[in-house]
Amino acid sequence: MQHLIKLNDIIVGGDSSALIIAGPCVIENEDITFYTAERLKEICSSAGFSFVFKSSYDKANRTSLLSYRGPGIDKGIRILSDVKTKFNIPVVSDVHSVNEVRPASEVLDVLQIPAFLCRQTDLILAASNTGKPVNIKKGQFLAPGDVENIIAKFISTGNHNLLITERGTSFGYNNLVVDFRGVSIMRSFGYPVIFDVTHSLQLPGGCGSSSGGQREFAEPLARAAVSVGVDGLFIEVHPEPGRALCDGPNMIKLDDLGKMLTTLKSIETLLGQESRVKSQESEK
Repeated sequence: MQHLIKLNDIIVGGDSSALIIAGPCVIENEDITFYTAERLKEICSSAGFSFVFKSSYDKANRTSLLSYRGPGIDKGIRILSDVKTKFNIPVVSDVHSVNEVRPASEVLDVLQIPAFLCRQTDLILAASNTGKPVNIKKGQFLAPGDVENIIAKFISTGNHNLLITERGTSFGYNNLVVDFRGVSIMRSFGYPVIFDVTHSLQLPGGCGSSSGGQREFAEPLARAAVSVGVDGLFIEVHPEPGRALCDGPNMIKLDDLGKMLTTLKSIETLLGQESRVKSQESEK
């Protein structure tokens, strides 16, 4: 049995339509954040998908000390709070330490634990103890089956509001690969699985002092993910990815997202029709 997760009035899991978690990698300024949030709400609604806005107030694991990390928790959380109020959409951002969990949870609708921190027991327990939905990204270094141990830690507090995100697996140096068998394996543990389209295209450290990426493969991987039955898609977007301050090479241009989501909705609809036909045939 799969748990259904409720994010405000959004249901994730089961037969529900895929959730879209999207936004710029990091909060750069209020103008870009507000503009992107408003456009994403329109794009996702038009395509028929529920939407949660994502942007990080701090990117604590940047490749270089000189890389832009974000405005920090105080200013970042204030901006995300304004996004919630101004556009009436749920928001999610990364938490990196136990000390961040409480102040972040006062605003965020979903807490997110980054891939590199997915085995940090104290952080997982602190996030779980808020009672809020939490999205834990599977580390690039983990096999899909290892997620079962992460789930056991999280639900030990009695909180079952958990999402697991697949974001690719290390494949040699400066490269990631996606094994879609992992989606079925992780879903078998009873919790919704999100597919991180854009971070799966990252080339970690591929540009020396920063990571590279291959955004041209975003749509093929997103199509594959919907086809195997993910419960949501995590997609980082930016109005001008080439000028983004973080993860530009693997982010999707905001203006290109609508067409991709329309295609994904067509795939989702077709699979739903096939499922209903099979169900009807089995009842005969």
